[in-house]
Amino acid sequence: MMNMDLFMIIIGMIFLILGVLIGVAYLTLLERKVLGYIQIRKGPNKLGILGILQPFSDAIKLFTKEQTYPMFSNYMSYYFSPIISFILSLIIWMLIPYYFNMIMFNLGLLFFLCCTSMGVYTVMISGWSSNSNYSLLGGLRCVAQTISYEVSMALIIMSSLIMIMDFNLLMFSYYQFMIWFIFLMFPLSMCLISSMMAETNRTPFDFAEGESELVSGFNIEYSSGGFALIFLSEYSSILFMSMMFVLIYLGGYSLSLIFYLKLVFMSFLFIWIRGSLPRYRYDKLMYLAWKSYLPLSLNYLLFYVGLKIFF
Repeated sequence: MMNMDLFMIIIGMIFLILGVLIGVAYLTLLERKVLGYIQIRKGPNKLGILGILQPFSDAIKLFTKEQTYPMFSNYMSYYFSPIISFILSLIIWMLIPYYFNMIMFNLGLLFFLCCTSMGVYTVMISGWSSNSNYSLLGGLRCVAQTISYEVSMALIIMSSLIMIMDFNLLMFSYYQFMIWFIFLMFPLSMCLISSMMAETNRTPFDFAEGESELVSGFNIEYSSGGFALIFLSEYSSILFMSMMFVLIYLGGYSLSLIFYLKLVFMSFLFIWIRGSLPRYRYDKLMYLAWKSYLPLSLNYLLFYVGLKIFF
């Protein structure tokens, strides 16, 4: 019986990972379509009906291209950092709080914080091991930004934890049965959205990829499969961050179409913001992290602790 359960869990995980990868493929298509319509053009529309097969042809093109290795790169770390980055972004999906079959984490949020912190190292090593000044600068900027925003993100999530007094992500749906947390914590939820954008290196915080000054940033020396893996892990983490936001603020997990529609809307928001806002200035980003979000999230944390003790 035990072996059968284990087998079912593994099968469930494989299906989950396949679902995430297909979701990521269509998220890229959605992004190209939405950005196209924002810029008054069509986006991909030739392959299949309305360009629906475009992501697969892109994947085939990327993985069959020639892989180049810089002469002076630190080969092992250069080669493995995108793979580890991709694995980390998939492992984190094990947190999705299904009612059945999956590994249920009672300390799910701690696991989430550990995995997102680990993601910083892969970017840093990718940037450093390419042995190019551009990629090193991109990596350093990305690491500084991610660490700065992780502090306030952890504090914002702590405020939600104080409300439910549990690390289990499934608990959020029980506590939001009557009212969503976004109505109780509106300023914090807005801060969390922008922290998530800084965390996943998205516009307006995509300093790791400042094309104008860094020629694509930390991934400049990657081609073919390595670049595709970095790309996949970035989009997978965008989907995951959207899911986290839905879990924490928009009513928690439910086995319904509404849950997935909320998730798609949050992912669409990432794309919408990319199409609307220009890139921020780097010193302003740091100022925002340490002078605005950190004091704000600390004050709110103390406020919710007081609220919890009072009630």
